[in-house]
Amino acid sequence: MERIDFADLQAFVTVLRCRSFKLAAIELGLSSSAVSHAIRRLETRLGARLLNRTSRSVSATALGQEIAEKLSCGFDTISSALDTVNAPGRGRFGVLRINVFADAAAQLISPSLKEFATRWPDVRLTVVVEDRPVDITAEGFDAGMRYGHLVPEDMVAVALTGSQRWIVVGSPDYVNRYGTPNRPTELSAHNCIQLLLGNNASFRWEFDAPEGNFSMRVPGSITLKDTATTIAAAKAGIGLAYVLESRVQAELTEGTLINVMPTHSAYGDPFHMYYSSRRYVHPALRELINIIRTNNGLQPLPDLPHEKQNSQQSNFR
Repeated sequence: MERIDFADLQAFVTVLRCRSFKLAAIELGLSSSAVSHAIRRLETRLGARLLNRTSRSVSATALGQEIAEKLSCGFDTISSALDTVNAPGRGRFGVLRINVFADAAAQLISPSLKEFATRWPDVRLTVVVEDRPVDITAEGFDAGMRYGHLVPEDMVAVALTGSQRWIVVGSPDYVNRYGTPNRPTELSAHNCIQLLLGNNASFRWEFDAPEGNFSMRVPGSITLKDTATTIAAAKAGIGLAYVLESRVQAELTEGTLINVMPTHSAYGDPFHMYYSSRRYVHPALRELINIIRTNNGLQPLPDLPHEKQNSQQSNFR
């Protein structure tokens, strides 16, 4: 065991996290051949296979997964120690990978990128935008961004915004042609643009109204899975759309969309950044969180809360 090279262990953990020899090589600044030799050398010295390889995928054996989990804890401890020593050289922290859904990318990531890039010019930030449910640990992400109630219960969650208001909007042209619904029951006479969730389930429109809180299915001939396309369809007068008020603030100000039922809306959970409670938090992630919180009127966090884990069930919206 004393002959095992630290770099070989790092190569193994990186290959498993990236699920690819090629991507691991890029991250480590090595050739694919060098990474392959490192894994082969490690397996030879341990006398056991750690990775299952095919032409299209890489996965851990049972032993490999067990070793990787223990190594990750060790690497996190080492990284934490080095951060204390090398704080002035924070640009050496390398790569930060985040998985976010489309609305969060548009509202939170895009306005924060310039400031983040200025503060951390040497960090390679990768933002993957997708609305499907994602296991960020298994897929090699440092953090994810979802609504608070959708964060898996074994993760640490940090609020990035206040509560989000959902409203029904339509274009002036649509309202002139078909009228304005005064209450949710009147939506049955309208064409409502259907929203498909990340798990491909149909979204029920929710309302916090004087007559009580409830959710309902609405009629409509068009179903979309993308908020930007939904907003464009509503602006074109195709139908009414149920969207985040903050997502269409510009359109409401311009008058290209109208809040057709201002007394009937719903307040949902804030956007949250979340990460594994067992993983060392990248210092650049801490700063990105604080940039976003500040941009959204919240106080920055001097330290990220490791002790408080999310208590909600995982149920992606």
